Amino acid sequence: MKLLITGGCGFLGSNLAAEALRRGEDLVLFDNLSSRGAINNLQWLRDQGTFSFIHGDIRNAHDVMRVVSNTQPDAIFHLVGQVAMTTSIANPRYDFEVNAMGTINLLEAARFHSPQAQIIYSSTNKVYGDLEEYHYRETATRYECLDFPKGFDEKIPLEFCSPYGCSKGAADQYMLDYARIFELPTVVLRHSSMYGGRQFPSFDQGWVSWFCYQALEQKKQSLVTPFTIAGNGKQVRDLLHGDDIVRLYYAIIDKNELTAGEAFNIGGGHDASLSLLELFALLESITGKKLAYEKLTPRASDQKVFIADCSKVKRLFGWVPQIDSRTGIEQMCDWIQKNLV
Repeated sequence: MKLLITGGCGFLGSNLAAEALRRGEDLVLFDNLSSRGAINNLQWLRDQGTFSFIHGDIRNAHDVMRVVSNTQPDAIFHLVGQVAMTTSIANPRYDFEVNAMGTINLLEAARFHSPQAQIIYSSTNKVYGDLEEYHYRETATRYECLDFPKGFDEKIPLEFCSPYGCSKGAADQYMLDYARIFELPTVVLRHSSMYGGRQFPSFDQGWVSWFCYQALEQKKQSLVTPFTIAGNGKQVRDLLHGDDIVRLYYAIIDKNELTAGEAFNIGGGHDASLSLLELFALLESITGKKLAYEKLTPRASDQKVFIADCSKVKRLFGWVPQIDSRTGIEQMCDWIQKNLV
């Protein structure tokens, strides 16, 4: 199989690329190497095996058309994206050009040059908006959604809030519409919170790895510098480890007849959900260090709770997450300790 990964040197892209090399696939990576850690990931992948790397920008239609026409892939993992909410607010045009226009560039290139290629798109739970129309209960450590205690399924209405939600939501819907109108075999995965090795965190993206990094930094400091959080820390997300994500992407590739024009909510599920406060308690037990942090005002359109109901993807592919939160967080801390701290 010839596999093209856009954003192939990012966190998810590098993990999927490494698995492709283990499988012996004909691999092509497309990336502009602008994200933090992308060059490190590219160098790491070159130690794993042989592949083609194309330096290009998803915003440039010519770059995208050229890589698709030249490679003629059997499958495409479309992962490249602007993923920071803060960046989308500071520069909505850039956010749109990368997420929405970049996706159109890819879809048009596939339509003309590789219409048989299955395209798996990395979308987001933010396409559902702030979810404030539902009822919540506040406990000592978390919010709970009374209407969907086990998680949100794909039937809840879409509502694009914030520039990031609009750009990713537009791309999400174009993916599904190209399946309807042009019969491209596209599939949309609406991710909850992802984390794992090869994720180079920053304050506005990769929040799980960012707080793991902060905990390890505070552990070695004699005079601790507090970090900041938005809101009261009771916001809940279900955590999905990179290894579980990789298994899912390849399970979909192996059964592509089930996926054309479908969208799936994916995450760690209720059992792998944590609030910020619960994550901090877990990090304190792992590091043996009390964390120091300061609370800021909540972010606009932030969801109190998002837990993915994975029933649909489980029914079609038999996929369920296998890595529990504590094991995954311990592995994340170990990777950060070896590579960043």
